[in-house]
Formats: sequence, C-alpha cells, structure tokens
Amino acid sequence: QVKEQVKVQVFMILPRIEPDVNEQLEAEVLTRSSHSSRTSYAVAANLFEIELKKILIEKMEENKSTQGSRSRQASASKSALAEEPMQTTSQMEESSHPEFDIGADDQPIVQSSQHPEWFPQQ
Repeated sequence: QVKEQVKVQVFMILPRIEPDVNEQLEAEVLTRSSHSSRTSYAVAANLFEIELKKILIEKMEENKSTQGSRSRQASASKSALAEEPMQTTSQMEESSHPEFDIGADDQPIVQSSQHPEWFPQQ
C-alpha cells in the first residue's frame, strides 16, 4: 500500500520537476561542452605557439650558420689578399704567357668504356 502511495506521489510530482531536471542537465552539458571547447582552443593555441617558436629557432640557427660561413669567407678572402699581391691590368698584360705544345703527333686514347653505348665509335 505504501508503494502505491509513492507511485501516485511520483506520478503527480514528476511533471513538475521534469522540466527543472532537464534544464539543469542541459545547463551542465553546455557548461562541460563550453569548458572542453575552451580547453581544446587553449591546447590548439599552445601547439600553434610551440610550432611558431620551433620555426623561429630553426631560422635563427640558419642565420647563425649563414653568418658563420660568411665570416669564414670574409676572413679567407682577407687572408688571400694578404698572401697574394694585387696586379694591375698593365702588369697582367706584361706578364709572360706560357706556350703550350699542341703537337700533331698526339694520338687519341683508346680505352674500352664500361658503358659502350654512351660513346659510340666513329
């Protein structure tokens, strides 16, 4: 008999409390959804920031290596200038030009190639 009375009471109360319960559940779902969206946004923003920092570090390292090679080139050219005196064009024209022997007795070198189809015999 008590069970029957409880059922009747629940049947009467349920229509009144059901909208409130649903409203509270929807509010909780929205709160959690909003929180997870904010969390997802924060994670995405952090990942983006990390990627940007990584790119920046790579560019800085590239610049360091480029500057290092430039300074090595500059010091190498300075030492080359110090070791070899500069010549003017008139001095270069006055310098002797070596003669090369291009004798007609030269014979072509005949060797078999690893790839004979590349070099057909004439």
